[in-house]
Amino acid sequence: MEDKVQLFEDQPIRTAWVEDEEEWYFSIVDVVGALTEQSDMNGARNYWKVLKSRLKEEGNQLVTNCNQLKMTAQDGKKRFTDVANTEQLLRIIQSIPSKKAEPFKMWLAQVGRERIEETIDPELTIDRALETYARLGYDADWINQRLQTIRARKELTDQWKGHGVKQGKEFAILTDEVTRAWSGMSTRQYKNLKGLKKENLRDNMSTLELALNMLAEATTTELTKVHNPQGLDENKTIAKRGGQIAGDARKNIEAETGKPVITSQNAMQLNDAVVGLIENIIDIEYENDNDNENGE
Repeated sequence: MEDKVQLFEDQPIRTAWVEDEEEWYFSIVDVVGALTEQSDMNGARNYWKVLKSRLKEEGNQLVTNCNQLKMTAQDGKKRFTDVANTEQLLRIIQSIPSKKAEPFKMWLAQVGRERIEETIDPELTIDRALETYARLGYDADWINQRLQTIRARKELTDQWKGHGVKQGKEFAILTDEVTRAWSGMSTRQYKNLKGLKKENLRDNMSTLELALNMLAEATTTELTKVHNPQGLDENKTIAKRGGQIAGDARKNIEAETGKPVITSQNAMQLNDAVVGLIENIIDIEYENDNDNENGE
């Protein structure tokens, strides 16, 4: 199951793509909250509770068959919540008097179409990722590096799955081993250094940090293929060894440059630094042009 957040009119809607069913599922509470403009999650839950009871009394089979999936709650923990596929959700929307009903139906169609397009042509997923990062202000070199790290991460998690590691908590444990071995910090400590909460750590790394993190994960992947560890404990040993190789590279770079590789700057600060650099270059070029015009 692929769990993610989509935005409808700047309001987060938790969604999950279930690969086996090739079906999108949507958090009903989130949808109800968006359509009824509830001020908080409790209001949305109460609205859905009353609506669900009424629809069941009416004998609506679509609503009766609604599933529950684990999705990330506001506190960051995974909890079961009522979800609906597109067909079920359209029926629920029809029962909610809202001026946003039609725009939401169009949004549903857009989400579904994009996923179908990406299934047919996976390159579109990459294109959309490029567009998203560009809109957020990342420069082209960083974006290319980030896409490479996504590939390296996927190759590593595929190896973990094939070597007896369970997705979720055990993935997080191994990721911590890799991160600690190359950076000297756990993932949580690294996030704290950058002032992050739920944000993606890789999205807040510098180009050099990304490169070393990718080296750590790619090395762990290759070691896993060679040594064939099984289960969490054996994979922890390999994860630590893979991270240490990148950690040695970090120490060598720091010895040569005299500067730490790990930075406390997050994405906003890094992007501000890039913008500032570009503005300085423009100012210098402008001053040089004026000097040339004045014959200096």
